[in-house]
Amino acid sequence: MNTAIIFAGGTGTRMNAGGIPKQFLELNGKPIIIHTLEHFEHHPDIDNIAVVCIEDWIERFRKMLDKFGIQKVKWIIPGGKTSQESTRNGLYAVAADQDPSDTVVLIHDGVRPLINDKLISDNIESVRAYGNAITTAPAIETVITCGDGNEVLSVIDRSICRVARAPQSFYLSDVISMHEQAIKDGYDEMIDSATLFMHYGVKLHIVEGPSENIKITTPSDYFMFKGMLEIKENMRILGV
Repeated sequence: MNTAIIFAGGTGTRMNAGGIPKQFLELNGKPIIIHTLEHFEHHPDIDNIAVVCIEDWIERFRKMLDKFGIQKVKWIIPGGKTSQESTRNGLYAVAADQDPSDTVVLIHDGVRPLINDKLISDNIESVRAYGNAITTAPAIETVITCGDGNEVLSVIDRSICRVARAPQSFYLSDVISMHEQAIKDGYDEMIDSATLFMHYGVKLHIVEGPSENIKITTPSDYFMFKGMLEIKENMRILGV
């Protein structure tokens, strides 16, 4: 089984959206989270979807699923107090219904709608071949490390740098094991699953995603998403 776990639990304080969580902001009459879900809904290798959602928005979210014909969502789970706890909530919900040892989970942000079918397929194939997949994009600017007093400590060779994005994908049994070990060790603030796996010394494998696969967090991200949709629509009309 291949399951997408989508996070729609952020409140979007940096978006200045008047109290509407960023994942529920609309573009072209459709919430961002629906734009994201459609990629997984229509992918033939995705069997079902779990969505970790802000608890107060769950009922409204159910209505959105009905309105836009999203049928693969099998679980809607309230988010936790931290990103790591929210991830666990989604993982445990899926594990209660499916064999963790044979289930590939693609962990993705609800506000990353600019993915594509190839990226989803590449994540699944990498997990089946290597045990995991971390979506990346090339670093396109100079990367530095810095210390106290605004001092530059080093300039890193950009050619060997990548930006970690999503999906991040694993066998369900493996990622649950990592999270349970983190609970035992008192770690509850890992920024993402890739960081958690690296902390425990697991060798990770990358897949390269589209450069536009940004996380919509700020107003400028929103307008970039709008521009990309307009470009794709114009290309479709022109038959490009």
